[in-house]
Amino acid sequence: MTSPIEHIRANADLLRSEAVACDRAGKLTDATVKVLRDSGVMRLYAPEQYGGAEAHPVEFMQTAMEVGKYSPSAGWVTGVVGVHPWEIAMMDPRLQEEIWGEDHDVWTASPYAPFGVGTPVDSGYLFTGQWPYSTGTDASDWVILGGMVGDSDGKPLMPPQVRHFVIPRKDYEIVEDSWNVIGLKGTGSKDVRMKDVFVPDYRTVGGPEMNAGDYEDRQPGKTLYRLKFPVAFSAAINSGTQGIAEGALQVFRDYVVDRVTADQRVAKQDPILMHVYSEAAADVAASRTVLLNDMKELYDFVDGGGDLTMKERVQIRRNGVRAVRRSIDAIDRLYKIAGSQSIHERMPNERYWRDMQAAMSHICNVEGPIYNAAATLDFGGEITNPMLFA
Repeated sequence: MTSPIEHIRANADLLRSEAVACDRAGKLTDATVKVLRDSGVMRLYAPEQYGGAEAHPVEFMQTAMEVGKYSPSAGWVTGVVGVHPWEIAMMDPRLQEEIWGEDHDVWTASPYAPFGVGTPVDSGYLFTGQWPYSTGTDASDWVILGGMVGDSDGKPLMPPQVRHFVIPRKDYEIVEDSWNVIGLKGTGSKDVRMKDVFVPDYRTVGGPEMNAGDYEDRQPGKTLYRLKFPVAFSAAINSGTQGIAEGALQVFRDYVVDRVTADQRVAKQDPILMHVYSEAAADVAASRTVLLNDMKELYDFVDGGGDLTMKERVQIRRNGVRAVRRSIDAIDRLYKIAGSQSIHERMPNERYWRDMQAAMSHICNVEGPIYNAAATLDFGGEITNPMLFA
């Protein structure tokens, strides 16, 4: 049986050829979605009873990176949409049956930013709001949305009570022409919105409780589901970003291999360019090693009965954001000496560069808060809002 990553490699040419069409469409093309569905990558984190693999997170990360090498937008969707089954596996069994009972390949989008308000009513909430960045939403039949519990007037309660609300496609609107961006155009990360949609209690979970691991007992004895949601989600984002950097390195190599400059210098014999290329290749490889090895060690620790402290959770986040920054900075240095031909839209270089910049704007790739939290804990201090970081 072909593994997800083997299927992706076998369809690498198709993913590459569809990448520009994804950008132009502002969403993944049908052909790209079919490759991802057929590969089974979106089922890697799903529970076995619904056709999932309950795979080791390293396998998921490697596969997301592989997709991103060939199609940055598809790799990003793989990371974001592919991690949602991890959380759904710890939600109410009734919800799992609704999502996967008839079709194990149903996709669920997000975002988690608490831009909605859920007003409590009998057995649930009336939910209202509009959310940007619903990655892969056109190919998804459900969405997980962040929201705050409100009072009878629809005003958020204080202190905030954040929950994740899970909504079927029939209950929300995708806002077309809301995804006009410089990079990752093909992810189709459009806005979604709704007004006074009833969400039953069993389709919601507490955000802080999910982050803390309070729902782990719904998958007893399974190491995968004891890794903490922010760690798993951030690793997915880091992996999608790393895959783009690896693809950018490859398209640069393809660009240079036969290049002769205007002054008749053979690019692959230019010692300065080769120096920067080797340095970039080493940095990208080192970042990949950090991301995968950290997750392997963390998984082994939890599998051996360990429970992650906040310090350990923040440290793996610190290493993750540093790894992707190292990769992106390496490619930036390389592309700055690529020559004027590389800026043309007929070359993939400029598209990969734009996609990398867009990827680094995601909160899971932003270094400052993570570095500050990691250093604060390392020196014996306390972070003020730990759920923002881990």
